[in-house]
Amino acid sequence: MASTQPTNPLLAITMGDPAGIGPEIIVKALQLPKIWRVCRPLVIGSRTLLEYTAQSLEASLVLVPVSGHESSSASRMFRRGSLPVLDPFSGSVRPVRIGRVTARSGDMAVTCIQTAVRLAQAGCVQGIVTAPINKHAMQLAGHTYPGHTEMLADLTNAKESGMMIVGGPLKILFATTHLALRDVPNVLTSTTILRAIRLAHQGLTRLFHIQKPRIGVAGLNPHAGENGLFGDEEGRIIQPAIRQAKKQGIACTGPHPADTLFGKAVRGSFDGIVALYHDQGLIPLKTVAFGHCVNITVGLPIIRTSVDHGTAYDIAGQGKADPTSLVEAIEMAARLATHSP
Repeated sequence: MASTQPTNPLLAITMGDPAGIGPEIIVKALQLPKIWRVCRPLVIGSRTLLEYTAQSLEASLVLVPVSGHESSSASRMFRRGSLPVLDPFSGSVRPVRIGRVTARSGDMAVTCIQTAVRLAQAGCVQGIVTAPINKHAMQLAGHTYPGHTEMLADLTNAKESGMMIVGGPLKILFATTHLALRDVPNVLTSTTILRAIRLAHQGLTRLFHIQKPRIGVAGLNPHAGENGLFGDEEGRIIQPAIRQAKKQGIACTGPHPADTLFGKAVRGSFDGIVALYHDQGLIPLKTVAFGHCVNITVGLPIIRTSVDHGTAYDIAGQGKADPTSLVEAIEMAARLATHSP
């Protein structure tokens, strides 16, 4: 079997919640030749669980334990047909309850992320790719982050960061992420929206090398408020943020009615969009590119991508999970790592 080219970036792939589909989609992805053509994958997770998953899927992969970065440089570990695993847990772990929310599975998922971040900060890996976690399980374990994005910002001491999800023709940066819809108007401020516009510009220029990206900012209310008829957030909060962003040299317009903005972006009128809340951006994004979307954390000192779906407890352990989004996330991380300054 041919080994990958030495210039391919070394990527840490975290196991995600062990009770979900993370281990399964990782094993399936690493069986694909195209993964080995673009990167050297290093899985961060339970050796016991990943070996069991590979066996249950009858995968043609041989688990290769990695004890540290010194060992990870050995070429034998990065050949097609291998499953390189760095296990952050001491010894074998007790079986997890597949498809169940538990504090133990949440804590294991966080341990894998912490390990990957340390490797990236030390320069041992060129990027990290995260399999899905369950926020409830994570919080049961005492990790009170709303999600990956906030955890990664804290672990890397990032001054500001945001979630950009890319799929098909759309690149969307979210001003807010995991909030109850009733809380969104109270959280949104001109400062919050200006930060989102700035992060969108940063992601489009630094990661995608678009020199002068055109950014469309969505309105919050129907018809972008209809001149105050359906709400005043557009004039009171969003327009001031856009004016300030323009003063900073960012090409952004809005607020645009959300029901037409995304279609215009699909047709090429915008390079990126700032969505104000979770479903405002994810409904159109997943309509046009479900299963092929990639979550990128903008603003971190490291490269991080992730899948566009959750732990799928309902099908975990059944061999039904589709690895496509993880494959897309790995390929995206490899491209970003290869072309980063």
